[in-house]
Amino acid sequence: QVQFVESGGGLVQPGGSLRLSCVVSGRPRYFMAWFRQTPGKERERVASSNYVGDSTWYAESVKGRFTISRDNAKKTVYLQMDRLKPEDTAVYYCNEFPDPSEDWGQGTQVTVSS
Repeated sequence: QVQFVESGGGLVQPGGSLRLSCVVSGRPRYFMAWFRQTPGKERERVASSNYVGDSTWYAESVKGRFTISRDNAKKTVYLQMDRLKPEDTAVYYCNEFPDPSEDWGQGTQVTVSS
């Protein structure tokens, strides 16, 4: 059974930075992604990466500001978020992609506000 444990969220001012971490238990996952969700909206993918990190994808809304990376020895996926905007406020989750596990983690809250 896979488990995802996200951390690193918090309150940050617009223009600030945060780095999220996701520790993955179980077998190595080839494609991993970060998703985010706000109340009343569907969960959306914001970034994804293959196992070695040489193939990445970003949503247009975060391209140039967010960077996904992996440390496979630590079974950890990161999301470096720079130049944060209020519209980045959401709960952030990690999971496999394109077939996410049904067992989502608890997520980590990111709030961008002055």
